[in-house]
Amino acid sequence: MISPSVHAEEAAEIAPATGREIKLFDGKSLKNWKETDFGGQGEAHVEDGILLIDQGEPLSGINWSGEKLPNVNYEISLEAKRVDGNDFFCAITFPVVENPCTLVLGGWGGSLIGLSNVNDFDASENDTTDYYSFENGKWYKIRLRVDEEMIRAWIDGEQVVKLNHKDNRISVRIEMELSKPLGLATFQTTGAIRNFTLRELQPKARDSKAAPTPKGEN
Repeated sequence: MISPSVHAEEAAEIAPATGREIKLFDGKSLKNWKETDFGGQGEAHVEDGILLIDQGEPLSGINWSGEKLPNVNYEISLEAKRVDGNDFFCAITFPVVENPCTLVLGGWGGSLIGLSNVNDFDASENDTTDYYSFENGKWYKIRLRVDEEMIRAWIDGEQVVKLNHKDNRISVRIEMELSKPLGLATFQTTGAIRNFTLRELQPKARDSKAAPTPKGEN
């Protein structure tokens, strides 16, 4: 619930996207996905409506092979958990206009979060570097939003990333090039995913102070 002290502009940023929805995972199969050929990767498979990405040596993952997806003005939401292991259980590679980026959750020993890369620095050494206490076996609600200026991410409703991508150089680590245009990856860890969707952001409302249309004109 948004606090009354949050003004309208901030509330609009926090509110979930309400545009056209694309279901990225149907809960039944790997339709529109392929296993990412990292070399040494574990299997990706579906069990009881959950997408499991088994532990690899070191990386495992899947990348999108379906319809062309938006590269700006969209929001991805999913639930993710670390099933086994102690490193990142969900690294989301996603498009930012013409460039890809990766949101890392639980990396570098299990707690590091951030964007990789920003100005050629990975998630462990840039302005988005942060730490979060993840528990194995616990589901976390993730939201990732890319608009014309900002990249934002939330974990269980708490905003953990806010970066102006127009003022920074966005890229990925070389191994994550294989995850484009949209991908999920784990590092020596088994991860689980469910309720994985993408929504397009609605166009911004017209300026409420715009001059009214003169009478008699359509």
